[in-house]
Amino acid sequence: MAKTTADVSNLPAIDNPGRIAILKSKWYPEVVDSLADTCERVLRDRGFERVEVHTLPGCLELPLAAADLLETDTDKSIDAVICFGVILKGETLHFEMITNECMRGLGEVMQKYRCPVVVEVLPVLKIEHALERAGDDEFNKGYEAAAAAIEMIHWRREVGA
Repeated sequence: MAKTTADVSNLPAIDNPGRIAILKSKWYPEVVDSLADTCERVLRDRGFERVEVHTLPGCLELPLAAADLLETDTDKSIDAVICFGVILKGETLHFEMITNECMRGLGEVMQKYRCPVVVEVLPVLKIEHALERAGDDEFNKGYEAAAAAIEMIHWRREVGA
């Protein structure tokens, strides 16, 4: 499989950046922390000073946490929510249930609250697959998450959303 990278060198500038909420699962911290830390570093380098990180029990809790943050964001200061997690395939249907509900729930939150929800929840068959996407290199998916958030914020402001 070919690896892809996100080009963060040419991202659009965001005037008056708002808040970014990073939500991460506590499972597989060697992966999730690397993704979230990389993403936060890129966001801060691009002028986002209000980046808040929340650690949650697991991936199934990500949609509720995102909804709670956006529901209580009365001044609409949150520009995007970025979610990180790892769901590792085991011997039961737990993998399928959690993956499906997490993704469905995050999609619903994005539609209901009209706010970008960037998802870098990695459903993997082997932990090595997640580790490959969280390395200390240009293939870390934290770059991709930050780029997607910035590009969506820029686009939404351009179209007046």
